[in-house]
Amino acid sequence: MSSAPTGNLASLAAAVLQPGFVGTTPPPWVRRWLGEGLGSVVLFARNIVDLDQVAALTAALRAERPDVVVGIDEEAGDVTRIESARGSSRPGNLALGAIDDPELTAEVARDLGRELASVGVTLNYAPDADVNSNPDNPVIGVRSFGSDPALVARHTAAWVAGLQAGGVAACAKHFPGHGDTRVDSHHDLPRIGGTRQRLHAAELVPFRAAVAAGVQAVMTGHLLVPALDPGLPATLSPRILGGLLRDEMGFQGVVVTDAVEMRAVADRYGFAGAAVRALAAGADAICVGGERAGEDAADELRAAIVAAVLSGELPEERLAEAAKRVAQLAAWTVAARAGAPTRPAGNPDGSPVGLAAARRAVRVTAGPYAPGLPLAAAPHVVEFEPPRNIAIGAETPWGVAAPLTDLLPGTTSVRVAADPPADPAVGAAGRPLVLVVRDLHRHDWMRAAVRRALAARPDAVVVELGVPALVTGAVHVATHGATRAAARAAAELLAGAVRRP
Repeated sequence: MSSAPTGNLASLAAAVLQPGFVGTTPPPWVRRWLGEGLGSVVLFARNIVDLDQVAALTAALRAERPDVVVGIDEEAGDVTRIESARGSSRPGNLALGAIDDPELTAEVARDLGRELASVGVTLNYAPDADVNSNPDNPVIGVRSFGSDPALVARHTAAWVAGLQAGGVAACAKHFPGHGDTRVDSHHDLPRIGGTRQRLHAAELVPFRAAVAAGVQAVMTGHLLVPALDPGLPATLSPRILGGLLRDEMGFQGVVVTDAVEMRAVADRYGFAGAAVRALAAGADAICVGGERAGEDAADELRAAIVAAVLSGELPEERLAEAAKRVAQLAAWTVAARAGAPTRPAGNPDGSPVGLAAARRAVRVTAGPYAPGLPLAAAPHVVEFEPPRNIAIGAETPWGVAAPLTDLLPGTTSVRVAADPPADPAVGAAGRPLVLVVRDLHRHDWMRAAVRRALAARPDAVVVELGVPALVTGAVHVATHGATRAAARAAAELLAGAVRRP
C-alpha cells in the first residue's frame, strides 16, 4: 500500500517518474497514481502479448489520464519489446548502417512509429546514437549504426525524423556516448576516455544531429567521462546535462535517465539517491522498472524526491521545471496521436519494409575455392550461443536454424554454449555444415570451436549475426544483427529462396 505524501510536491515528484509494472493490464496502483500526478509509464516485454492487447492496455491507461506518456524500449533490432516473443521483423541499426541509405532508415523508423502509435505507445527509447568505436563493447555492438561518427549521425537524424513522422517521440541514447567501452553499465560504471576534442569529434556528433533533427528526448548514459566531468557519471553531472547538453548543444526537450536501478549508479549512490542527484543535475524524467517494478520502487523514489526538496537538496524550482518539460512532451504526444493512423489488421509476418531492408544488409565474403550458394542440400546447423546482455533480454528467440528448416525441410540443428562439444561438426557427415555465431571476435571459446569445425569441414558456411569484425570460413555471411528479419534474409540466401544481385 502506498504511503503517498500529500500536496503539490508529491504530484510533481510523480510527474517526473517513468515506472514499469508487472502484468498485461494496468495494476490498481498505476491507475491510482495516474490520478495522483504520474505522468508516464514504461512497457517492457513482460507487459506485451500482442498488438491487440497493447492497444487495450494503453486505452486503459488513458482512461485514467488522457495525456499519459507511454514509453517503450523498442530499437527494432536485437533489442525489441513489441516483438519480443518472435524477434524483430526489422533489421536493426547496424544493418541499416551497412546499407547506408538514410531514406531507407527513415522509412523503417516511420513504419515502426506508425505501428507503435497505432497501439497507443507515444515515446520510444530509440534510436541508439552511440558510435561503436570499440568492437569489444559488450552492450552496444549491433545496436549502433556503426563505428564512423558521420555515418551514425546521418542515420540517427533519419531515424529520429522517421519515427516522429510516424507519430512517436524519439529518444536518442546513451548520452554522451556508450560506444567506446568494455563495461556494461547494467553491471558496473563504464569509463569513457579521450580528450574533450575527441569526444566532440566522435561520440557527440550523432547527438548534435539528433538535436538538429528535433528529437523530443535524450536518454543519459551511466558513464564516467573524465574529459567532461572527472567526478560524476553523466546521469548525475550538471556539467554534462546542463553545461554541455542544454547550454552548448541547445537541447530543450526532455532528458530521461537510463534505468536508475542499474548498478553503475545504484551501487554508488543508492537507488533513490541516484534519482535525486539526477534530477538536481538536470534530468527531467527518471526511468525505472526494468529490474525494480512495482509500487514499492516508485513509492521509494517519490518519497525521496519530496524529502530532498524539503531538505533543500533538490530545489523545488528544478523539480517544477522537470515536471513542466514532461508535460510539454505529453502535449507533443497528444498532438502526434491525433494524426496517428488507426491500427490496421496485423501482418503475421511483421514488417515487409523491415524484411526488405534486412535482405539488403546481408554481405557475403567467399574465397576463390569456396563452395557456391545456395546449399546443395538440407544442412546441419550449429548455433553458438554467447551470454546475453540485459538490454537484449533472454526471452527473444534468435538463430538461422528455424527459418532455414522452413525453407529446407530436413535441416537439423544443435545449439551450444560456452562448453561446446569437442567436435561441433558431429552430425554433419555428408551434409552441408552451417556455423552460426554472434560476435565471434569477442568470445575465445567460440573462436576455438569454430576453428575446430573449419579444420574438419573447410567447406562450412559461417553466418555472423553480430558485429562482423572477424571474417572466417570459405563462405562468410554477415547479417549485421540477430533479428528475425536478419535470420530470414540469411536463410533465404542459403536456401536459394530469393535472387540476390
